[in-house]
Order: sequence, then structure tokens, then C-alpha cells
Amino acid sequence: MGFPYTRMRRLRGSASMRRLAAEVRVSAANLVYPLFVCPGTNVKEPIASMTGCFHFSVDRVVAEAQAIAELGIPAVLLFGLPEHKDAAGSQAWSPQSAVCRAVAAVKQAVPELVVMTDVCLCAYTDHGHCGVLADGRVDNDATLEPLSKMAVAHARAGADVVAPSDMMDGRVLWIRRALDEAGFSETAILSYAAKFASAFYGPFRDAAGSTPGRGDRKSYQMDPAAGSQAMREIALDIEEGADMVMVKPALAYLDIIRQAKDRFDVPLAAYHVSGEYMMIHAAAEKGLCDLQATMLETLTAIKRAGADVIITYFAKEAARIV
Repeated sequence: MGFPYTRMRRLRGSASMRRLAAEVRVSAANLVYPLFVCPGTNVKEPIASMTGCFHFSVDRVVAEAQAIAELGIPAVLLFGLPEHKDAAGSQAWSPQSAVCRAVAAVKQAVPELVVMTDVCLCAYTDHGHCGVLADGRVDNDATLEPLSKMAVAHARAGADVVAPSDMMDGRVLWIRRALDEAGFSETAILSYAAKFASAFYGPFRDAAGSTPGRGDRKSYQMDPAAGSQAMREIALDIEEGADMVMVKPALAYLDIIRQAKDRFDVPLAAYHVSGEYMMIHAAAEKGLCDLQATMLETLTAIKRAGADVIITYFAKEAARIV
């Protein structure tokens, strides 16, 4: 045909044309900001391993939640630190836990904000595992009741969504039944359905004090080399009653996000985890990349892969510019 009639650059010639032709767009409306709440009063303490993130006491987290809502971010995901730990993780379902008190305070002050809570025992147990130990191993079935008690405690405090992250088999069904029996049939479940045993969780585990004392979590979190199992995990959680499902981590598992989006017709979340977040910060601090541009490119890639919701520590920065 000689010189081409088709010139792909016609759709890239200006910022306005690029916006017009964009296939996906990151929006504040699709972001969730994680928050760490802790015991005490008047606490806003920087987390050394996570740039720009803090531990908040309940009295200080309300102002942060208000600021998040003002940015147009519709939801927060709360993680808690306990006053003390024990083998059972009993602080996890205490109505006086930092998470339960924070849920109640945030919902009273910012009722329009969707409050999600992480449901897992790892930050509350003295051994750091996500469930009850028996003979040195996590006992899947013995863990289901305490997880259910934790979810109900959060719902009773006012949580809109509970998000089990433990990866125990059957926990979505147990939590759904427990919520319904307690009168919380309207409380939604966002399941960490495809959560991989990832090396990218390091900064978070420092922030939450949830590193296992012995062993690892490879017997219950997913093997990164066995990605096809993710579709079975997601299908099972949906069958058990999950309203939304999650792939975690996000950036290193874009293929899993895409497969899940193509296969399942439920809202799909992706967690842009602490290690992925801090890699960008580390590179930017060394002058190797532009922080804002890299952040937006990363979030766009997660969105393009198929995520409807992105949980990210970049939510506030992104919301200010998208």
C-alpha cells in the first residue's frame, strides 16, 4: 500500500486527545485507603517502613477519615494493633479493640464513608500466624469460629464491609452465617480470595507487628507458582457468599486480575501492597523515577488489568491529581 494511511500517532498528539482515547481511567471513586489504628490517645506516629503512613489512635483517626472523604475516596480499610497478644488472638473480637472503637467513631463522624475492616488473627496472636495453632501448625477448622466472632464484632461496631484475609478454607461461609445469625445480613464480605504468599508484604508486617514468630504462611496463602488455583479459590468464595473478591498483591499478579475479571461477574478488588508501594518510593528517593508518574502508571496498569477497586497507600496522592 506504500506509505501507511493508518497513523496511530493521530490519537496521541495532545493531552486532550490522549484523554479522549483512553481505555481506562483511574478515579478517586475506585480507591480504598488503608489505615492502621492502635491503642492510646493522641497518637499519630509515622511508620518507619512505610513512607507517608501512620499509626493512628482512635481520637486521631477521625480527622484522617474526614480528610480522606473530602478527597472523594469512598472507603477506608482498617487494620488494628492490640493492647496485648495471646495464643488465641482474643483481642481480635473485643468490642474495645482499636478497630471496633475506630469503626464506631468514623461512622459517627463520616457516615458516608464506607468502612471496611480486615478480619485476620495475625496481628493479635503472640505467634504471628493467621489462625489457631495445633501441634505447631495452623488448624484451619479451629480458626473459623474466632474469625466469625471478629467479623461480628466489627459489624456490631458499624463496619459496612468485613474483609477476611486469613486464607482459611470455608471462612467466608462461616462468617456469612455468623453475620446473618447476629442480625447483620446487610454487612458485605470482601474476601481476600486469591492472596499469595508474597515477599512484598514485608513493610506491612512491620507496620502491623504481624510477622510469624516461627515458620511462614505458605501452607495457607497461595503459591505464586500455582496461579490457576486462584480461579478455584475465587469461585469457592463467591459460592460461600462473598460479595466482592480480591487479588493480592496487585502489580506482580496482573495476569490473575485479568483472568478473574474475565471469568467472574462480581466486583473485583486488587491490593497494591506495601512492598510494591515502597519500591516506587525507594526508586524515586534515589532519583531513578518520577514518583507521581510512576504511581499513576502503576495504578493505571492495575485498572487496565481489570480491577474495579484498588486498595492502595497511594490513594490520597492519586485522588488529588486524577
